[in-house]
Amino acid sequence: MDRLTAVRVFVEVADRGSLTQTAEHLEMSAAMVSRYLAAVEDWFDARLLHRTTRKVSLTDAGFAALPSCRQLLEIAEEAQHIAAERNREPAGVLRVTTSSSFADAQLTAALVDFQRQHEQVEILLSVGDKATDLVAERVDLAVRITNNLDPTMIARPLARCRSMLCASPGYLERYGVPHSAEDLSRHRSIAHAFGIGKQYRFTRGGETITVPVDWNFHTNETAVLRRAVLSGAGVGVLPTYYLGDDLRAGRLVHLLPDHEPDVLGIHAIYLSRQHQPLALRLLVDFLAARFAGELAPWDLALKAQA
Repeated sequence: MDRLTAVRVFVEVADRGSLTQTAEHLEMSAAMVSRYLAAVEDWFDARLLHRTTRKVSLTDAGFAALPSCRQLLEIAEEAQHIAAERNREPAGVLRVTTSSSFADAQLTAALVDFQRQHEQVEILLSVGDKATDLVAERVDLAVRITNNLDPTMIARPLARCRSMLCASPGYLERYGVPHSAEDLSRHRSIAHAFGIGKQYRFTRGGETITVPVDWNFHTNETAVLRRAVLSGAGVGVLPTYYLGDDLRAGRLVHLLPDHEPDVLGIHAIYLSRQHQPLALRLLVDFLAARFAGELAPWDLALKAQA
């Protein structure tokens, strides 16, 4: 006898409290409902229901088994949903959001490559460093760089975001090169508005080093921070995904290379694992494969040129 159907019958009886109503809802005879209930009780080797002429109620064993039975049905439904979509061509609109710097440096090219594989998928990409309300803005996928995740959302790790302390050659010629973390307190510093207060924090040889500084320029946008550093406004911490061309061209200089700023996670954030559109599931898998590794692709490129 089909165990999945037997479990479905048990859950329906538990919810409705009636064999007759369950039989009507599932379009089977009352005798067949009874057989399925007997089969699921044999499977669990326990009596799951109290049956009287007036009502049906759960036994202690039935109460204990019910959550697992519901979960089994949900898993089976999700597997069926995935199998049904496996041979379909993904299509429709995907609304994606991320920071403007990550969009410019990495994500836009990735989305274009994804569309080359799935031409029926339309991408609507919005940018901004501020966290987006996925429900209110009808966003399918947020790619965020953070270590503070919303527990109500599903987050899949894509890569690790490393950073470097940098300055322009013009700034260093004017103000000198810092040779230690303590030297930074005498330099002009540029801060991200959502940073960690008036301090730099680094890891060196497994030890955390904190250096108090005064910010001379603030911005809430990483792209603006990079432009300010390039313009010689001061020293600043910038993500490595955004620095490759500038370092190779000599427009920026990596300072204190043995001092690593805090490492953040790059995550694909979405609302639910259940009943995901095929296009969304394929996009998340695509991004996870593209950015995978202990070192992200852009960090491997920087390491190769070092």
